[in-house]
Amino acid sequence: MSFPTYRGHLHYVCLGCGATFDIGELHYTCPTCSGVFVLQDLNFDQLKATPAAEWRRIFDARAASKIPALRGIFRFYELMAPVLEQGDILYLGEGNTPLVDSPPALRAELGLKTVYKNDGQNPSASFKDRGMACAFSFLNSLIRTKGWTEVLAICASTGDTSASAALYASYVGGAVKSAVILPAGKVTPQQLAQPLGSGAVVLEVPGVFDDCMKVVEHLADNYRVALLNSKNAWRILGQESYAFEVAQWYDWDMRGTCVFVPIGNAGNITAIMGGFLKLHALGIIESLPRIFGVQSHHADPVYRYYAAEAKDREYKPVTVTASVAQAAMIGNPVSFPRVRHFAEKYEQLGGTGSFQVIQVTEQQIMDSMIQANRHGHIACTQGGECLAGAKRARELGLVSAAETLVLDATAHHLKFIGFQEMYFENSFPAEFGVVPKPELANRPELIITQGDKDRLAEKDYVVQAADNVVARLGLAKK
Repeated sequence: MSFPTYRGHLHYVCLGCGATFDIGELHYTCPTCSGVFVLQDLNFDQLKATPAAEWRRIFDARAASKIPALRGIFRFYELMAPVLEQGDILYLGEGNTPLVDSPPALRAELGLKTVYKNDGQNPSASFKDRGMACAFSFLNSLIRTKGWTEVLAICASTGDTSASAALYASYVGGAVKSAVILPAGKVTPQQLAQPLGSGAVVLEVPGVFDDCMKVVEHLADNYRVALLNSKNAWRILGQESYAFEVAQWYDWDMRGTCVFVPIGNAGNITAIMGGFLKLHALGIIESLPRIFGVQSHHADPVYRYYAAEAKDREYKPVTVTASVAQAAMIGNPVSFPRVRHFAEKYEQLGGTGSFQVIQVTEQQIMDSMIQANRHGHIACTQGGECLAGAKRARELGLVSAAETLVLDATAHHLKFIGFQEMYFENSFPAEFGVVPKPELANRPELIITQGDKDRLAEKDYVVQAADNVVARLGLAKK
């Protein structure tokens, strides 16, 4: 198997004023109107000359490739960033994350056919690696062609973005230096440990993610830095691979499928819609899955926009309050213009209801995360948000038991283990509004005291401890 020969002609397109810009420079927002960009391939229609069945065969064959540049997200090379040379492409094991069916017991509880896509099984334990692999591959290309000797890779983050950016920057090394800006005290210890471990300069500012984002935006506007947040259109391209993988898993048949995605900075839901639209344009899939964005009532500007009648819609940022879905605790998502852009296209093809936004509570998010993980999943709080969204959609009559509901677990459960601990200990601060359900709480139990251990002979201690286990668990003798 050889590396693809197709090369696209990509350019930046501003969603605000329609201006276009060459990809030879780093652009994040339009210098004319400050709008956000999408990347478009002017040669895309050439891909339609290849029959849809042949594209399916090509992508399925590459799934077994041993060429590093085709093993991950770039097995869909022609659909993503087809301007990159093979030597510029990074592969750290990202992509190809599993879709895991919920067990029968959970499906019976829910009355729904749910499936988790575990993007926490990416290298840095979150979906951000899809976008970083693409963004850093493009940065590699710029460094090579322009002869840059130093460039700062920087991002604002609530945790996952910084972990991923720092990981890829440390792998590239050389001309690339790494810094991340975090909201002080708003990042879990596990997520803070990741950029520190990768050697990034970690800087904190008071406030929330939106405050950090303003700082990095100022830097990107005035200095030569590689901004790695979702304003970076190359990141969005990489994250389209999520849609390609879901479609490939179901043998390119999306009938009766719904995809639930948490909305944070709105880059991922943008990418997923964009990815499915590309597949549909080439006939690789014949129908679009329905897309449900999910937001907590503590950070819900996109939900509020779409909850209004179309004629009355007006986008307004919101002031966020504490949320367990920490990665989604964003009151002014930079990718909202992309959401609106792709949602319009999506509904034109898929019809009314093909794109919707669901609001859920913090209590529902935590209960759902615990419920999922008690049935063998490894969902993070954002994965809990998706399950809560699926249950809310069922309550509203928007989904049925006959459909397959793909839930996006954006990160590994262990990144947010502190919220589970607060749930089990009933120690959530009041602003979260979360009270644990006794049937879901779980704590370790001391089965025999230290005093008994000290008092009893070793043999008697073992027997006593075992008897206590038998009594606690109701074991029957052989």
